This record gives sequence, structure tokens and C-alpha cells, in this order.
Amino acid sequence: MTESRRVEIEYCTQCRWLPRAAWLAQELLTTFETELTELALKPGKGGIFVVRVGDEVVWDRREQGFPEPTAVKQAVRDRVAPGKSLGHSDKPAPE
Repeated sequence: MTESRRVEIEYCTQCRWLPRAAWLAQELLTTFETELTELALKPGKGGIFVVRVGDEVVWDRREQGFPEPTAVKQAVRDRVAPGKSLGHSDKPAPE
């Protein structure tokens, strides 16, 4: 398991993306309720929507577009709980 189990979602306040960030945060907290130690919402500007696990960017809207929850869950899972199944929408964890 990776050392950092803190997730941060930085979202653009100018674009009014708080509801999207809060919804994604809820999805992650529900899925990883025992694995995460913290989940932070960080207000930003300039069209930012970035998800980090620790200091590592796992999703950046500018490069990857807006994420589907399943894609972010897989990226977070691969870093904080590699053996965890995500159910029917899961791809196998890397070995």
C-alpha cells in the first residue's frame, strides 16, 4: 500500500465546478471509506480540475477531460488499495 492515503480534488471556482468535485468526493469516500485518511476539496481558478493522491496527479482535466467516477476510482484504488475490487465496473488491478 502506498504511503499517502490523502486525496485532493482541486476545482475551478470561476467555472462553478464545486458540485462536480463534491459529487466525485462522495463517490471516493463511499468506495474507500476505510482506505482513505483524508479527502480535501481545494478551490482553484483557471479551469482547473485535478485529482491527486498524495502529491501525485492521477487525473487532470486539461489532459484527460472530465473523469468518469470509475476511472478515478481505479486510479485511486491502484495507489491506496491495489487488491480492492471495485465490483462490476472494475478492471483487474495490476499485479
